[in-house]
Amino acid sequence: MAEKNQLKVRLVTPDRILVDQTVDAVEVPSKSGYFEVLYGHSPLLAELGPGEVRLHGGDHHDGDCFNVARGFVEVLPERVTILAESAERPEEIDQPAAQLELDHGRKLWADAGEDPEKYEQANDVMREAESKLESAKG
Repeated sequence: MAEKNQLKVRLVTPDRILVDQTVDAVEVPSKSGYFEVLYGHSPLLAELGPGEVRLHGGDHHDGDCFNVARGFVEVLPERVTILAESAERPEEIDQPAAQLELDHGRKLWADAGEDPEKYEQANDVMREAESKLESAKG
């Protein structure tokens, strides 16, 4: 049960639970930008964007972060559940693989021609790779 004025946060991927803690606040990247959740937040369902989930206060060290990509976040007044296709601590990120992913995204972008769907796919690949590289730098 969450302490008074604290959120229960769960960050889950298909193969592991990375966070199951009580915190004071959590920052979440959505497709439309970052937002911060505090205890009592209005209910919300949002699509995750590539970026960092940052935990503040509570059971976690202030500023703990996890790089996430693709998925959903459900916000309730006392609970935040983040379902991510992938999530890693910055030290777990394979920087050479992320650089290769970025290079692949750039090639997709260059080869997209007049196809807006191909541009969108290329931009998604590049955003995820750039987010991983930025997180790994710390």
